[in-house]
Amino acid sequence: MLRRQALKLASIALSALTLGGWSLLRNKGSEPLLLSARDDADGKHYAVGYRLDGNQVFATEVGQRCHAIIHHPQQPIALFVARRPGTESYLVDLRDGRLLQTLTAQPNRHFYGHAVMHKDGEWLYATENDTTDPGRGVLGVYRFDGERLVHSGEISTHGIGPHELAWMPDGETLVVANGGIRTEAESRVEMNLNAMQPSLVMMQRDGTLLSKETLGQQMNSVRHLAIGNDGTLVACQQFMGASDETAELLAIKRPGEPFQAFPVPERQLQSMAQYTASVAIHNELRLVALTAPRANRLFIWDLDTAAVKLDAPMPDCAGVGAVKDGFVVTSGQGRCRFYDCRKQQLVGQPLELPSGFWDNHLHLV
Repeated sequence: MLRRQALKLASIALSALTLGGWSLLRNKGSEPLLLSARDDADGKHYAVGYRLDGNQVFATEVGQRCHAIIHHPQQPIALFVARRPGTESYLVDLRDGRLLQTLTAQPNRHFYGHAVMHKDGEWLYATENDTTDPGRGVLGVYRFDGERLVHSGEISTHGIGPHELAWMPDGETLVVANGGIRTEAESRVEMNLNAMQPSLVMMQRDGTLLSKETLGQQMNSVRHLAIGNDGTLVACQQFMGASDETAELLAIKRPGEPFQAFPVPERQLQSMAQYTASVAIHNELRLVALTAPRANRLFIWDLDTAAVKLDAPMPDCAGVGAVKDGFVVTSGQGRCRFYDCRKQQLVGQPLELPSGFWDNHLHLV
């Protein structure tokens, strides 16, 4: 009895310390913690954390290039997910950058760059490729055991080449962007461009399919997602068709409505070089931001009216995320910037962050 009581008290104390560390991390100063993957001039790969004032919290060297990042809802840890077709993702302590675990993909699987954690902090789901049937999408299901992830199983994404996945506001319904492209192990070469099957899937987290929708152009690969607090969903695409064809590279699904193109002006679609990288919704300001790195342009629209708020040049603009008064945008070649969106005219200013070599995604804590 005494031993059980001691263990229980120790567990409560450890939980308090962990949550205290998370609270300290999130409340330290007024600057959010920006998490991203970054390379250096020698091609080495890093999982990094910076305050927006330029203060480096950590830069942890990792073996493979990473893509998206997700943080634990209760603990001060985050997973930096391997970029397709990587086989290693990295669980990192956000307080000091300590590498807690190198998560290795299961045999005949590789990561697709994205994952989500359930709101209870126990389960993680990652988009993965079944290389025995190249492109068949699965969600690897992992369970937290302390500060480690243990593979628990997998479920189908009901599509091919899944990329980003996200939670609907209920925290139980998953949305998956199935890119529709088959690729083999250790390869980024597309195998089925003339028979692509991109789709937007909604499913329960036990794998039950709720809906599956497509856009009008077969070669328009659904890639990245942002979900508003009201359930509005936006997705951005990468077009794999002819270079002279105009594609609908931003789509929207409002509550109770079908998945359809967001009304982007034709001239803007034509200026995106058929490629978008990252999308974000600002819930309070009701804005949606989109990066088009191959075109070196950043776009911001009113989420409700589709009015163009910003169409600005930015070299190799990469990740975008919403902060209190606007958006933070990283760059693969130039300066990172903050765009103040509170007034009619949006104003951009450079951030005191390292220039260049940033991956296409960022995550703000």
